[in-house]
Amino acid sequence: MTHTVQTPPETQPVVHVMQPWLGEEEVAAVAEVLRSGWVAQGPRVAAFEAAFAQSQQTAHAVAVSNCTTGLHLALVVAGVGPGDEVVVPSFSFVATSNAPTYVGATPVFADVDEMTGNLTPTTIAAVVTSRTRAVIAVDQGGVPVDLAAIRAWCDPRGITVIEDAACAAGSTAYGRPAGSGAEIAAWSFHPRKVLTTGEGGMITTSRADWAERARRLREHAMSVSAADRHASVLAPPESYAEVGFNFRMTDMQAAVGLVQLDRLPAMVARRRELAATYAEVVGQLPGLRMVTDPSYGTTNFQSCWVEVLEDHPLDREELMMHLAAAGISARRGIMAAHRQPAHAQRAHVPLPVTERLNDQTLILPLYHQMTASEQERVCDALETAWRP
Repeated sequence: MTHTVQTPPETQPVVHVMQPWLGEEEVAAVAEVLRSGWVAQGPRVAAFEAAFAQSQQTAHAVAVSNCTTGLHLALVVAGVGPGDEVVVPSFSFVATSNAPTYVGATPVFADVDEMTGNLTPTTIAAVVTSRTRAVIAVDQGGVPVDLAAIRAWCDPRGITVIEDAACAAGSTAYGRPAGSGAEIAAWSFHPRKVLTTGEGGMITTSRADWAERARRLREHAMSVSAADRHASVLAPPESYAEVGFNFRMTDMQAAVGLVQLDRLPAMVARRRELAATYAEVVGQLPGLRMVTDPSYGTTNFQSCWVEVLEDHPLDREELMMHLAAAGISARRGIMAAHRQPAHAQRAHVPLPVTERLNDQTLILPLYHQMTASEQERVCDALETAWRP
């Protein structure tokens, strides 16, 4: 079959792959912080931590500068260091693989389940050695990982499971928020995520000792926080018991996060509504498979990814070009970190599912403000890909 790509009218507006949902409430929240005179880590951060912990049904939340620093701190407080191995999915943003290297450990790549794009006990077991100290299990694209099954396999073996919940705000597993069953998890509030603070992240944990140490380490390991020193007329002397980091969130970001947290249920409901429309269309088109909810949970559709199968008339790159010609900005699917120069030298087992999904998936536009006409354009373009 030959396929001709039509050029859209120059006036055709672009349908972007993602747009954060921000409004006047966020503007007002930041303005209030600015008027207060306290813009660094302070009372808004504390309030955001408390609200996020409650919403995710976890005992402790520690705000950080981004999810990558959250993963870094999670490994530190879990005691992972030089000589240790950390099992990670290659099918994830490169930060998941980078984090173990920050503490001197070695990331070990495992394959993923073809339906969810997530690690499973079976794929983890294939690469575990006597040096395995931890596993970083990702909720890829918002699809919740089966953390209960992974912990059932890892916990008796003394392997710490860290949930990379970067994409998972608003997803559920076994009837509870994603991340609620984790001993420790790291979250992202990047603008590509459902809940955003611009940049920013969070650690959640069930362990008070890990939360307390993470709070110190994110602020240079000071014995007295900057907020407490500022609140004192005569500030107490501080000490530094260990080498810490500057991984703090600002009150301006936290103020946005508090508003976004209130928006989260509506955002997830709208994304799932849009995804249902896509699923109906994609289900009628041979050669395409769209990600969906696993049997044990629900996804927030942070990324709505589609696999382009062999019986489709276009391969993934050709389909992206076809969409682009219609003014639609799709994206290639999740990267394979083991194919990136930074990690290409690392030995690994065969990763056939990871490589197939890396080669054959793309991400469709999906965002809260997406109009019916915008989604119709995407669906029409998917359908016309079958026409010669």
